Amino acid sequence: RQLQKLHEWQATYLPESAQPKPVVFYMFSGPDFLYVDQFFPRAAVYVLCGKEALGPPPDPLRIAKLSGALGNLENAMKSALNTTYFITKDMKVDLHEQNLNGVLPILYTWIARANKSITDVSVGSLNSGGVFEEAPAGRKGGSTPGVRIRYTDNEAGNDQTLYYFTTDISDGGIKASPGFLKFCQRLGTGASFLKSPSYLLFESGFATIRNFILDHSNMIVQDDSGIPLAYFDPNKWNLRFFGVYLGPIDVFKQHYQPGLQELYQQTNPPPLEFGFGYRWNYKEANLIVATRK
Repeated sequence: RQLQKLHEWQATYLPESAQPKPVVFYMFSGPDFLYVDQFFPRAAVYVLCGKEALGPPPDPLRIAKLSGALGNLENAMKSALNTTYFITKDMKVDLHEQNLNGVLPILYTWIARANKSITDVSVGSLNSGGVFEEAPAGRKGGSTPGVRIRYTDNEAGNDQTLYYFTTDISDGGIKASPGFLKFCQRLGTGASFLKSPSYLLFESGFATIRNFILDHSNMIVQDDSGIPLAYFDPNKWNLRFFGVYLGPIDVFKQHYQPGLQELYQQTNPPPLEFGFGYRWNYKEANLIVATRK
């Protein structure tokens, strides 16, 4: 219902996103590999991060009540499937007893259902210099725990790598644990994806990560809750708009952008046929594509 329409839209309006990319950064992603993979299917490396913990690598053969565990996993993923984004509090469903807790089982499910085969999973952490170091489960690693998942796309045949890190990317969080940003800087320039990041990039406490995204992206795909319009220098960026701009949902209404409203009225953007971000009803959704000049 959602993805087929997304693919049709992409073929018409954003075919370049399906081209190979060296890296795609998806800040504030949580375990939402599904959408970054749909928009950028041929990235060599994906970097996802959130506050959600990894959880232990799942071992289905050791789970006594597998059907219950899978039911819990389905509940944890329900908001993402119904609305397009994860509701963090819903993910705190007590998966503990069932042995399928944390982000890993969700990432595994998205990867498997997208017809990809996992070839290697390494749990570890980033040291302060931004180097990913494998650490056996249980051994205390560096300050930024994460996972590297290598897999093969069974349709395209190419090998890809997904990283997920549990980290705080506020200015204070980056200062306290600089490894994550250093890791990202090493990967160079690629594309960025922002979907439902709670309008955090509007706040003064997230300048470091906002500047990183702007400096290390040739293309940014986002909704209006990503980087505010005011930060896109018109000399450096071309902006394209899709759908309609109704302003933020009520809980974020202080982040209404009159300038964005004006641009939507002036440019009469093509409609969206799929929900995106907080506006999961496609008739209310907006999508913004920024391309570096």
